[in-house]
Amino acid sequence: MGSLILFAAAVLLTPAALAQTYPAKPIRLVAPFAPGGGTSILAHLITEPISESLGQPVVVDNRPGAGGALGAEIVVRAEPDGHTIIVVSSSYCATSAYRILPYDPVKDITPIALIGTTGLLMTVPPSLPAKTVKAFIALARERPGKINYASVGIGAVNHLSSELFKQLAHIDMVHVPYKGGGPALTAVVSGETQLTAVSMLPTLPHLRSGRLRALGITTAKRSSLLPDVPSVSESVPGYVVNHWYGMWGPKGMPAKVVALWNREVAKVLTMDKIKRQLQGEGVETAAGPPTQFAEVVAGDVAKWRGVIEKAGIKRR
Repeated sequence: MGSLILFAAAVLLTPAALAQTYPAKPIRLVAPFAPGGGTSILAHLITEPISESLGQPVVVDNRPGAGGALGAEIVVRAEPDGHTIIVVSSSYCATSAYRILPYDPVKDITPIALIGTTGLLMTVPPSLPAKTVKAFIALARERPGKINYASVGIGAVNHLSSELFKQLAHIDMVHVPYKGGGPALTAVVSGETQLTAVSMLPTLPHLRSGRLRALGITTAKRSSLLPDVPSVSESVPGYVVNHWYGMWGPKGMPAKVVALWNREVAKVLTMDKIKRQLQGEGVETAAGPPTQFAEVVAGDVAKWRGVIEKAGIKRR
C-alpha cells in the first residue's frame, strides 16, 4: 500500500483537480463475461462508490464472448481518454496466450491496478459420487472421455487450468465452454457438466446453498475461508493456479487519469464494508501500483504460452 500512496502523491492528483477535464461524461466499465461471473460481480461492487467520488456514473457493460477477448478488444480499440476501461480476471492472460490477437495483450494496454487475488474452486454436483480430488481422478479414469468439464470460454484460465489438471492427473475429460462463470457454474449445478474450476467469488453462494461440492482449491495453500477444502496440489503435486482481478484501459491513457483511477480503486478497497465483503468471498485485496499489475500481466501471458506449447494446443 505504501508504494501506491507514493505513486498517487507523486502526481498530486485529486478528483476535484480534474473536475473540469475528467471525467467529462459517464464512464464505461467493461466486464468481459456474462452477469453472475466474478468480474461482473466485482465491477458492480466498486462502481457505486467510485461513481460518487468522480461525479459521473460508472456503467458496467457486460460483453461476454471469446473467453473475454471480445470485451478486451473493445477496450483496446477505445479512445484512450479514460472513459472506457475494463475489469479483467486472470483469464485475460490465458485467453491472450491462446488466441492470435490483432493487438499485443501486454504492450497495447495501460495497466491501472491489481484489485485482488484468490483461487479457483474445483467443484462438482453433489450427485457425483466422487467427494475428493483423488476419487474424482479414479472416476475419470474409469470413464475416459465420459466426464464433461465446463469453462468460461475457450482459452480462458479455467480451460487451461483444467487441461493442466488433465495432464498431471493423466485423465481424459471433454471440454464444454460457456460465456462466463455464471453459466459454467449453472451447467454443473444442473448436471449438464460434471466439473468446473471457477473463482471463489461466484462459486461460494453455490457451496453454501449445497448446490455444489468443492473438491479442492487451485492455490498452493488452503484458503483460510475454507480450511476444510484441500489444495488440489495435495493430491496432484505441482498443480497450482492463482486467480486475480485487475483493471486496465487502452494504450495511451493520460498518466494523471491512470493515477486517479488507481487511487480511487485503492480507496474503495480499503472501505471496511467492501473489504469485509471481498474477504468473505475469498478475495484478498491488492490495490498495488500500475507497475505491479503490469508485471503480473506480462508474467502470466508468458506462463500460459508455455503451458499451451507444452500441451500441444493449437492457438487460434
